Formats: sequence, structure tokens, C-alpha cells
Amino acid sequence: MLNQPEKYRDMIFHVVSVFEKNVPQLTLEYKWKIPYFYYKGKPFCFINVSHKRKYLDLGFNKGFQLKNNLEYLIAGDGRNTFKSLRYFSLEEIDNEILISVIQEAITLY
Repeated sequence: MLNQPEKYRDMIFHVVSVFEKNVPQLTLEYKWKIPYFYYKGKPFCFINVSHKRKYLDLGFNKGFQLKNNLEYLIAGDGRNTFKSLRYFSLEEIDNEILISVIQEAITLY
């Protein structure tokens, strides 16, 4: 996380703080060279930066089971289980939506 350009680093630190504040039981590990939140020992959400496409991607493992906030969740790229929240800037992050998605995703575990 620390070796990312400032734009992405700021977004990462912000979303990590939102996750940790709202679900302190999450653990942050590194899998496949990216930060990955685990809940109850199971993969919950990854944080990935796409330098090519210039966004931060929060990929929720059980994203296709989510029912709320569908207008903000992205399902593309041939995914069949993940849905993502994508952010192109820190200012674009809506904490209410992010918290809502996190809280709903927790209920799936």
C-alpha cells in the first residue's frame, strides 16, 4: 500500500479506516500481492489499484449476493462472484454507500 502513488495511497488509507471502524473483526492480509480483508477467516473484500484504468477497486467476494446499492456495484470483467465499488478519486468516495455495502456484505457470512 505504501508504494502506491499518493492519489491511490490516500484512497486506500481512507477505505481501510472505514472498514476497520465499521467492522473491527476484519483482518487485513496480503494475498496475491494485494490487501485483502478477511471476516471470520474467509475472504471478504480485496483492494486493488488499476494504474492502467486509473481507479481503486474494492471487490466484495459475495458481491453477487448483495441486493442493495446495485447502481454503485460493478460486475464486469467476466466475474461470477465478485462485485466492486470503484473510485477514481478520494472525493468520489461516499462513506454512506461504502458502509451500507460493508454492512450488507457482513450479513452474508
